[in-house]
Amino acid sequence: MEWYYVVVALALVALVAFFVVRGRGRGEAPPPTVAPAERATTAAPPRSLRERLAKTRQALSGRLTGVLSRPGFDDDFWTDIEDSLVAADVGVKAAGAAVAAVRKAGPDEPAAVRQLLATELVAQLANVDRHLETGGSPAVILVVGVNGSGKTTTIAKLAQQLNTVDHPVLLGAADTFRAGAAEQLKAWANRVGVDIVAGDSGADPASVAYDAYHAARARGAGVVLVDTAGRLHSKSNLMEELGKVARVLRREAGAIDEVLLVLDGTTGQNAIGQARAFTDLVGVTGIVLTKLDGTARGGVAIAVERELGIPVKYIGVGEGVGDLIPFEPEAFVDALLGT
Repeated sequence: MEWYYVVVALALVALVAFFVVRGRGRGEAPPPTVAPAERATTAAPPRSLRERLAKTRQALSGRLTGVLSRPGFDDDFWTDIEDSLVAADVGVKAAGAAVAAVRKAGPDEPAAVRQLLATELVAQLANVDRHLETGGSPAVILVVGVNGSGKTTTIAKLAQQLNTVDHPVLLGAADTFRAGAAEQLKAWANRVGVDIVAGDSGADPASVAYDAYHAARARGAGVVLVDTAGRLHSKSNLMEELGKVARVLRREAGAIDEVLLVLDGTTGQNAIGQARAFTDLVGVTGIVLTKLDGTARGGVAIAVERELGIPVKYIGVGEGVGDLIPFEPEAFVDALLGT
């Protein structure tokens, strides 16, 4: 019977080992799959215009603070105030007129000088109609500018802002010169949810604009936004091609509601020469200044408007769709001067 006790003992040992291993297994087993609770997310507050124009404000305000900290308001003081504005690309005419008016007012403390400067700069931008004209059926908006100004992304941002159920937007990809331009605009059109009409690479841009306008009419679009190839204002053959696009649209639609010129704000005073050339050719009705968040030369918005008499209608201050914003003189000057 000894073998019987041996078997029983072995069975008991095996049973104990089983439960020990089972217990250890339970301790090492991964926890049951449970759907994690949804994390509460809080959207970051939108950046203020002051934050977006920080580079210009820091450069301009820093210079102004240095001048304003000096005792006495002598001739050198006023010259340095004017130079500070010119360095931020406010422009010689605008800076000179603002400083002359402030000096005449006779402020007796630095804070008053800064506040009066803000008042005078805003006054130079006052009484200007900045609304975007969209009265046509469909409204025709032609967008022009030099290479690299941010024209295509500006069109996409504007399309998303204007696109509504009652007045949908259609894009016309009349940039048939730059390789991949139509594909880039198509990608933007898909992203913002609007229709697009494009031609083959190398096609006549005016014919694409023609097709886009009539497609917009046929589909009941409220706005047709026509992109054009970026071109240097000094290239006469390309500028003539742009003139043809504008003539075709005016012939078909009766009028172009807006000709928006997109200018790279980082180019400073060079933007003024570009603006003159485009205005002479196609009759620019509004300016869009881009990349103002990345430059210390944001004062060019004031210079462009004063020199050309063309309203700045939008400014680009970032990469997001919401970073194309209507130009508001009071908020803009406040962001520049830190008043």
